[in-house]
Amino acid sequence: MRTVDVAVIGGGPAGLAAGYFLRRAKADCVILDGQGDPGGFWNGFWNEYWDSLRLISSAEHSSLPGWPMPKEPGQDHPSARHVADYLAEYERRHDLPVRRPVTVSEVRRADGLLEVVGSTGTWRARHVVSATGTWRRPYTPDHPGRELFEGRQLHTVDYRRPEEFAGQRVVVVGGGNAAAQLLAELSEVAHTTWVTRRPPRFMADGVYGRVLRDTATRRVQDVGTDGSAGSLDDIVMVPSVRRARDRGALKARPMFERLTRTGVAWADGDEWAADAVLWCTGFRPALKHLAPLEPFDSDGRIPVDGNRCLREPYLHLLGYGDWTGAASDTLLGAGHTAEAAVDRIVEDLNTG
Repeated sequence: MRTVDVAVIGGGPAGLAAGYFLRRAKADCVILDGQGDPGGFWNGFWNEYWDSLRLISSAEHSSLPGWPMPKEPGQDHPSARHVADYLAEYERRHDLPVRRPVTVSEVRRADGLLEVVGSTGTWRARHVVSATGTWRRPYTPDHPGRELFEGRQLHTVDYRRPEEFAGQRVVVVGGGNAAAQLLAELSEVAHTTWVTRRPPRFMADGVYGRVLRDTATRRVQDVGTDGSAGSLDDIVMVPSVRRARDRGALKARPMFERLTRTGVAWADGDEWAADAVLWCTGFRPALKHLAPLEPFDSDGRIPVDGNRCLREPYLHLLGYGDWTGAASDTLLGAGHTAEAAVDRIVEDLNTG
């Protein structure tokens, strides 16, 4: 068992950004990463998941603190592999104390400290930063008829490449960037229909990098937006999505009422036969390891002040979305929220 000032759980962008600021403050820290290789879930994207994924912003607007992301040769939007390589090099350049693979099963109180139980050992820490992200908890709504549908149902995390759906009829569910990008490439080889709970919102062509930077920065500064800059939930017109729009493939229908044995059906009686339903319906925070601390309220949420847990003040959460810091689940926002968290941790370490 080793005792450190700070244990960071998760070696993705948020965890690495926290490690950067902790090392700069000369805090004794360790980063426990459950992945076998550097790069967080971005390594998994190109290695085992959706291998055509690209960032919706440019490299210059997708950097962690201390080292800008290099531009990928010939690409305006970095690929998943480029992002994974950047994160691996970032980790190396800053000599971050990452231990992997370490699966953390629980965090508990012990003798005035927090004890982090991992698959290769146990660490005791004055502060713990949880930065495990959401990728390991894909969310699929319990929509009526799901158990009846005889075709294939899969989530974004299950998707690999469009060729396996060639000639099939595919329903894509979801109104975000993932749904639009997957629909764009599926529509080139399959018969697709797109369903969303609200009409999708599209950014103007060619403004993604600046708009995303400005929008994320405004959210980080908590001054809001007037709507002219767009939202981080708006669909960015990356080249593949733009091509799909130009050939008429981005026409969304309202959410269907139920799944049937052979497809989907709407309340007005219209039906569409389908071989597969692709749920691009997002993720939930991976927080099971924190259960022994009993940080959750009656709604299953963790109340926070900024990104510090209210029920356990030596626990900090990074990278789970706006509730743990504005735009904290983006590469740009991860750095801002990590810096704020580390400032509070270091202040406590220096006065404790």
